[in-house]
Amino acid sequence: MKQRSAFSQFKRFFFLILLFLLTIAALSGRITLRPLNTHAANPSNDDLSLLDAYRHVEVASVSDALEKISGRKMYMSHRMRPIFGSKFAGFALTVQLKKDSNTNPQALDGMLAAIDQGGANSVYVMAVEDGTDIAGMGGLMGTAMSARGFSGAVIDGGVRDVAYLTKIGFPVYALGIVPSTSVTHYRFAAANIPVVCDGVPVNAGDIIVADADGVTVVPRAQAPQVLSLAQELDFKEHSMYADIEKLKSIQEAVKKSGRL
Repeated sequence: MKQRSAFSQFKRFFFLILLFLLTIAALSGRITLRPLNTHAANPSNDDLSLLDAYRHVEVASVSDALEKISGRKMYMSHRMRPIFGSKFAGFALTVQLKKDSNTNPQALDGMLAAIDQGGANSVYVMAVEDGTDIAGMGGLMGTAMSARGFSGAVIDGGVRDVAYLTKIGFPVYALGIVPSTSVTHYRFAAANIPVVCDGVPVNAGDIIVADADGVTVVPRAQAPQVLSLAQELDFKEHSMYADIEKLKSIQEAVKKSGRL
């Protein structure tokens, strides 16, 4: 017993010495003491700052920046339109629906579960197979997303209950407005997987940016770099308006700024 007690005292003494040395090192700047899980302790500060910045740049500038950096066109086509004028940015929560005539009352349960698993700053990105004339969502789903703080929804398919969605102010981009339902015609395939939305690849967690000009998808890994260039392009273009008016020449303004 004496031997075990002595060993316990030694462990306690060793721990105190180690803690003292770590504290001294931290104070001298050689080691930064952090929480064991920095991301869990402060999960979204960087993400929120990034999104807030994206909400203040134009989608056209984001699209141009993406093409310059990656050589890829990451914007959705002219068919993807808002049900009312809106601007938002958020992280993609992806959902895939597959065509499947069925009488299974649980065939679309996963679609609803995905909404309940999302939260503030999510963008519901739904790919509906051959779904131009099928409403991928309506007022009930929009109400749930709004209540959970979603930024908006982008549906590669149709949308319905537009009057109610407009009333509650929940922004939706879709390929069209239709009164149809997906119930008995579709089944839930998966959530938070790579999908293709109006021809553009979208991964869960990518940044979706939308405004009156349309919708652009920013791959998460490139988001800071794309944002920086988009802000630069925005600044140049906004500065050019005054130059064009003053010079009465768009050619001279472009020559001065190098932006078109």
